[in-house]
Order: sequence, then structure tokens, then C-alpha cells
Amino acid sequence: MKYLLDTHTFLWATLETSKLSKTAKEIISKRSNEILVSTVTFWEITLKASIKKLSFEKVNIKDFPRYANEMGFIIRDLQELETITFHELPLKATHKDPFDRMLVWQAIVHDLVLISRDHSLKQYEENGLSMTW
Repeated sequence: MKYLLDTHTFLWATLETSKLSKTAKEIISKRSNEILVSTVTFWEITLKASIKKLSFEKVNIKDFPRYANEMGFIIRDLQELETITFHELPLKATHKDPFDRMLVWQAIVHDLVLISRDHSLKQYEENGLSMTW
């Protein structure tokens, strides 16, 4: 199976594995699964760090791509198809976070299962999102 990590899932997988659900830990540790991390996640991390919504005292944020590679994750670049068709993902009145929406769209377009604890994303299941936690 192919899975895409939500930003918080990636951070917890690299820094605080105790916050991951049992299912998320099993999926991430199973070598036959392809675990993807979007470059959107790195963008979200650096933006939120710059506005002090995230803080990393013992970690250099520039090391996150290396951590992803060391953990065997595949880094997924944002591609033309995802950006040019992004308008096809309906805007939900209760959810407008652009980073979440792009991760959701990448998962839908590429038939990936999104690993996320964010229950607000479940509303995108009617648009083709598959997710687990």
C-alpha cells in the first residue's frame, strides 16, 4: 500500500513516536508499505516555524528531508497535475487550511491513503479521500 503522511504524523514519526496511534506505527514500520512525505509538509513546517506556531529547540528544520530519507520515506514533490487541478477539490466551509487541502488533494489524485489524526479531514472522504489513523 501507499500512504501519505500528514504534517503532524511526519513530525511525530520523526520526533515523538509515542503520539502515533498503534495503527499508524504499524503502517509506518511495515517495510512493504510505501510511506510518502510531501514537500508541502516541509513548506508547512518552515512556515509555521517562521511565525512561531512550531518550535524546534533540538532539531534543525533543514534536517527534516534527511530524516525522511533515513526513515525510508519517499519525498513527494508537488507536481503540475496537482497544482493545475487543485481547484477541483471543493472548498469546505469548516476547513480552509491550504496545506491540509493540498495534502488531501495529493492523496486523492495519486490514490494514497492519508495517515492523519485530523478528524476534520474526514469530510473529504466524499471527494475520494482515503484516510486512516
